[in-house]
Amino acid sequence: MFVLKSQRKFPKSPRTHGFTAQLAMLTLFNLLLGCTTLQPLNLPEETALPQAEGQLWTKLAAQRPEDWFHILNDGQEAIEWRLRIIDSATQALDLQTFLWKEDPTGLRVLRHILQAADRDIRVRILIDDTFTVNEDSMLAAINQHPNIACRIYNPFKRRYDSIVLRQFMNLGEFTRLNHRMHNKILIVDNRAGIIGGRNLADEYFGNHATSNFRDMEVLTSGPAVQSISRNFDRYWNSDWSFPVEQVLAQSPSGKDLDTFRIWLQESADSNPVEDPATRNKSWYSVSKTAIPAKAALFSDEPARKNPAAPEEFPTQLARQLNSWIETAEQELILVSAYLIPTPELEEAIERAEKRGVQVRILTNSLQSNNHTAAHSAYRHHIKRLIGHGADLHEVRARAKDRLLYMQSPIADKDLGLHAKILLIDDDLVFIGSTNLDPRSLHLNTEVGLLIQSIAFNQMLRRQLAIDFDRRNAWHLQASPDGGIIWVGDDMILNSQPAKSGFQLLEDWFLSILPIEQEM
Repeated sequence: MFVLKSQRKFPKSPRTHGFTAQLAMLTLFNLLLGCTTLQPLNLPEETALPQAEGQLWTKLAAQRPEDWFHILNDGQEAIEWRLRIIDSATQALDLQTFLWKEDPTGLRVLRHILQAADRDIRVRILIDDTFTVNEDSMLAAINQHPNIACRIYNPFKRRYDSIVLRQFMNLGEFTRLNHRMHNKILIVDNRAGIIGGRNLADEYFGNHATSNFRDMEVLTSGPAVQSISRNFDRYWNSDWSFPVEQVLAQSPSGKDLDTFRIWLQESADSNPVEDPATRNKSWYSVSKTAIPAKAALFSDEPARKNPAAPEEFPTQLARQLNSWIETAEQELILVSAYLIPTPELEEAIERAEKRGVQVRILTNSLQSNNHTAAHSAYRHHIKRLIGHGADLHEVRARAKDRLLYMQSPIADKDLGLHAKILLIDDDLVFIGSTNLDPRSLHLNTEVGLLIQSIAFNQMLRRQLAIDFDRRNAWHLQASPDGGIIWVGDDMILNSQPAKSGFQLLEDWFLSILPIEQEM
């Protein structure tokens, strides 16, 4: 994720003076209480509500009773459908996310969710704790709404308004806290859902002032939605999904819901709400053009008793990915923001190439990557990937067609890749939250849909073609001297594209550190 300065204006707790002395005292406190770790909960089980029977849903089901899928290919359509699906809820809304920022996009989503709760919709929000720094007050405030329940997955016990300080003061539980929930799901009424790679922040919807992502999701309705709901329930009922009121028992003041509403009213964009007739018309239209397909949800197991225990490591989806690659006969297309092949994945790709399968890969370049350390680890695999026959491409930060994925003007804006897609031959597509790196495959939980459809596969190929074009991605090739060249439509580079000499130096330094298995 691109790092933004906090745009918060909602009241924070006052800061105390003497930071150095305070840090020393906190460090001593941490050492003294290092054995006092957070314990799993055992709460009563809660499940999704039955399918809603409102006029919209019953008419959609009569019109298209099978599972259908619509690709949310650009940020503008993605935010429109995200708000539309929230506004369409008649009884229940379940949201699972890794990151949620208090920026214009994040606040628009929050405003619509509060409006849904005000309509007496039951709202369940499950968020990972990695990037909740400075958001405790927001979560505590909305959690006071009688129709909203918020839970935090695998939370930090000692909480501070600084990522560095929060990490430092929880070092005693590093192994547990290193396992994160990376899932992104939105479901309404057990009837429709969105699943894919987007977090809730400006840069995932093309609204950031300097850096935006090319991302992708799928909108779906039909019987498969109930399996997505059941998967949400599994995470909601995990022993490591903590109600906000328990995690924030000693949180700073400033959590009053009425005060928060006033702040939100002043801070969030007040775009016109879509009227019900227009909203329903959009649903009927998209269901007619959406692609019918067979689909199955695949997910890692949420943590139960101990996320740090090797037997609980979330590797179920990784094994599925490798097994699907083994079935490829003609072509594999891998799109991953962060590409650091595990030994199992690298060997599966090489076996496919030996069977004559064409392998095409799109990932970030150093210049477009928002995690330099991830790129530094990936760089060790470039020659092996190309040497065994992979057709490797890296996103150009100044892709010539980047206007497709961000708001204009674009002159000073960079593009980065955040989509996670696997295409197998001409009929299979896997789309979800999973990157092809050790963090996604071994450390974080992930989720996605395996969709079987020649038509859906072909549509996705058409939409990805522009991303592989040399106008928008470097084509990496072996040079005669044994090195690598980066080939664009207008130039050839003998060294990797970078934002600056300092970034190249940082990339080199990180590449010599033994951190690949943490990326």
